[in-house]
Amino acid sequence: MHLNSPKPPRIHRAWLVAAVTTLALVATAAFRSTTGAFFEPLESEFGWLRSQLSIAVTINLVVYGLAAPFAATLLERYSMRKVAAIALALVASGAGLSVFISQVWQLWALWGVLVGLGTGAMALVFGSVVANRWFTHRRGLVMGIFSGANAAGQLIFLPSIVLIIEQHSWRMAALVVAVFALLIIPLLRWPFANSPAEAGVAPYCGSEPVQAETSKTAPQGSMASATLKALFSASRYPAFWVLAMTFWICGWSTNGLVQTHFIPAAHDHGMPATTASGLLALVGIFDILGTVFSGWLTDRVRPWLLLAVYYALRGLSLLFLHSLMGPTVEPLMWIFIVFYGLDWVATVPPTVVLCRQYFGPVKATVVFGWVFAFHMIGAGAGSLTAGLSRETTGSYLAAWITAAVLCLAAAVSLLFLPRMRKAYEDPQLERVSV
Repeated sequence: MHLNSPKPPRIHRAWLVAAVTTLALVATAAFRSTTGAFFEPLESEFGWLRSQLSIAVTINLVVYGLAAPFAATLLERYSMRKVAAIALALVASGAGLSVFISQVWQLWALWGVLVGLGTGAMALVFGSVVANRWFTHRRGLVMGIFSGANAAGQLIFLPSIVLIIEQHSWRMAALVVAVFALLIIPLLRWPFANSPAEAGVAPYCGSEPVQAETSKTAPQGSMASATLKALFSASRYPAFWVLAMTFWICGWSTNGLVQTHFIPAAHDHGMPATTASGLLALVGIFDILGTVFSGWLTDRVRPWLLLAVYYALRGLSLLFLHSLMGPTVEPLMWIFIVFYGLDWVATVPPTVVLCRQYFGPVKATVVFGWVFAFHMIGAGAGSLTAGLSRETTGSYLAAWITAAVLCLAAAVSLLFLPRMRKAYEDPQLERVSV
């Protein structure tokens, strides 16, 4: 026995990296997931229409989604530290500079473009890269934790944001988010690391010796060319379109519709904003539990079957949401909040695993980036459609029903996925560098 031999670390470095990643995802989700709370104070101060505010959210979500696949290529080529630091700085700038706005186009530029780019670079694609690099096992569980980080941002910030808006101002609330995003940047120096090779350790549960990363393993060619080539290659396979369109519907029914419009919709029925924000915070609590559990299930159950069940149940729940709205929270509304929270982004871990199964480990990150882009484009479409529906009909009923039908259609489409060819088995696709 060697008394002087170094003891192995109690906590693997991968879990410390995962913890910093979770905090960073919380920070970038904080402002994006609380925009609905700013609608009424902005309407009161500037007289802007609900549709104009919805455009700001739509731009944010679309830019957020389109930035994700290009961010995936950046993350594979360059330092994840630098990409994450720039992303957090963009979120802080967009939130902080918004206190000086006086025209609606300024809101579109700051909330839409700056915050959209920052959150897009730090989207779940970032978590996917961390999970693939640092974890040989437990990838589904880790992606569940990262997916729950979005809910944590909502959980931590939404009630606080509403309280700050009511007691102080919406400007003070925006500054709080900006400061929090800046505080995460120093953690990217340590314990975060770009890869196990950089830290001199093996991945979690990995037994292979650590090899130094070289430029040969990175995608070649320009970033835009490589990212677009990945899309064109993947788009030849029906499996990609099933994953992309179901995730498009996922974005429509969560970020675009419920996250953005639940508070103003509840207010239409006489519910105070503080009560509605508390309900969304509860969605966040159960989202964390549901997504982590979904990650655990993804390691044990066929992912396509999980997705079919998730979308079917989500669609059924949305059919009844309008009738549950009222000035007070009735028992059936509590049931909806618990269920919708558990189902919120439980779709992410199975979708990440399916991208890996159908497109191989090398191309999975960029392919998931494009699938995620569809998610946020769907969110943008859902947000704008709901805002226009409310403005023209005076009600959100049509928005809830439309989302319900789309979710049921997504569930049906997933039943055909097992019969579809796996792209990474195609020699022609393997010759395409992404």
